[in-house]
Amino acid sequence: MYSLFFKLIFQRMDPEKAHHLAFRWIRLAARIPVLRTFAAAVLAPRYKELRVEALGRRMHGPFGLAAGFDKNAVAIDGMAMLGFDHVEIGTVTAEPQPGNPKKRLFRLVPDRALINRMGFNNDGSAAVAARLAARKPVFRTTLGVNIGKTKVVPEDEAIADYVTSTERLAAHADYLVVNVSSPNTPGLRNLQAVDHLRPLLSAVREAADRTVTGRRVPLLVKIAPDLADEDVDAVADLAVELGLDGIIATNTTIARDGLGLASDPALVQETGGLSGAPVKARSLEVLRRLYARVGDRVTLIGVGGIATAEDAWQRILAGATLVQGYSAFIYEGPFYARALHKGLAARLRNSPYATLADAVGAEHKKVTA
Repeated sequence: MYSLFFKLIFQRMDPEKAHHLAFRWIRLAARIPVLRTFAAAVLAPRYKELRVEALGRRMHGPFGLAAGFDKNAVAIDGMAMLGFDHVEIGTVTAEPQPGNPKKRLFRLVPDRALINRMGFNNDGSAAVAARLAARKPVFRTTLGVNIGKTKVVPEDEAIADYVTSTERLAAHADYLVVNVSSPNTPGLRNLQAVDHLRPLLSAVREAADRTVTGRRVPLLVKIAPDLADEDVDAVADLAVELGLDGIIATNTTIARDGLGLASDPALVQETGGLSGAPVKARSLEVLRRLYARVGDRVTLIGVGGIATAEDAWQRILAGATLVQGYSAFIYEGPFYARALHKGLAARLRNSPYATLADAVGAEHKKVTA
C-alpha cells in the first residue's frame, strides 16, 4: 500500500517538501493520545529477544533512526511511535543556520538512494536545548544528540564551536555524537584526521563531564565511508586510546563511480552525500574493519543501506551492537521498523545464538576461533 502511495504522491513531490509533509503527519499523530497508542501497537510491537544493553541504556531493540531526519528534536515521540528503539537528532550546530540553497535533496528511486547537500540546516544548539528541556516524553526511547560544526566557523575554531554545543546539549542526551563526516560543510571531513580528531574529542569529553556531573554521557564519533582503510584503523585506535564509547559507521559517501548506479546520470552527479542501498557494501566493510580492530572495547553502530532485516542482521554479525536507518524509511514507509524487527527476531530464533549480544561480531569470532 505504501509503495503505491509513494509512487502516486511522494514521488511526484519535491523531496524536501515531501519530507516536511510526512514529518507534520508524524508529529500530529504523536500528539493525539488514542491515535498514537494505536499506531504504536501496530507499528512498534516489542520482541523480548531483541532487547539490548548499550551505551549504558536498556533498549527495546537495536534499531534506531539515524541523524538527519529530525534535525531539531521536534518528533522524537513520533519516531518512537513508528518503532525506532533509539532516535538520534541533529546534526545540531552551535549557531542556527539555514543550510545550503535549495534544491538540496534528491531521490535516486531506481537505486533506493538519496543525495543530500542540506548543509546542517537547524535551529542551533540553544534552541534545541530549550526544546529538549521542555519536552515531556510520551514513549520511552533512547535519545542521541548529534553535533557538528557551524559552517561560518573557521576550522581552527571548530573545537570551541563543538564545546559550545556540548555544554548546551549534553545534559539532555543519552549519548552524544561528534559528526566530522558530512561532506556538506566545507573543511569538516578534515577533522577526521587523528591529529585534529584527538584534541576535538578530548575537549568534547571534558566539556560533557564538566557540564553533566551526575552521570557519564557516552561519547561517539561518526565517520565517513570514504576514509582509507589505514585512516579507519587510526580512528579505531584513537577511540580505544581515548576511551571513546562508540563509533558510528558510516555517514554518506561522495563516491559515485563503481557503485552501479542506475538513476539518471545527471541526477547521479548532483553534489552532496549519497546514502541508501549503494553505500551498503562499503559501510559493512568499514564496520568489519573497525570490529576487527576494537572488538568489544568500543560500541559500534552500523548505518548505511540498511533496508531489510537481513541487512541489519549482517551488521550485527559483523560487529554492530546497534543499527540505524534513514534513507530506506523514505522508500519503505511507516511499516519499516515493524518489518525489520519481525525479521530480525526470526533470524535470531533460527540462529545458534541465545541472545542478540551473542550474535554481535559472531562472524569475526568464527574466523578467529
